[in-house]
Amino acid sequence: MVENLITYFALPVTAISILLIFIRLVKGPSLEDRIVSLDLLSIFGIGFIALYSIVSNESTFIDVGIILALLAFIGTVAFAYFIERKFKK
Repeated sequence: MVENLITYFALPVTAISILLIFIRLVKGPSLEDRIVSLDLLSIFGIGFIALYSIVSNESTFIDVGIILALLAFIGTVAFAYFIERKFKK
């Protein structure tokens, strides 16, 4: 009972956080701010998927979260490589 109450509270809070992070992604003054907000957006997306998996009692959504985590990691490494090459010149 308490777990359901916590997850039903955490889902809207996570959704609002995703919206605020997306606003920072769009308005970010620099490329680094946008990259950090994109990484944070993927982390909160993984959390939202995990919470939704708990609420809906479907374990297949966990696989989607794992795939998103792997893609986010590869994207972060690619952006770091891009920024390093950009500032090295």
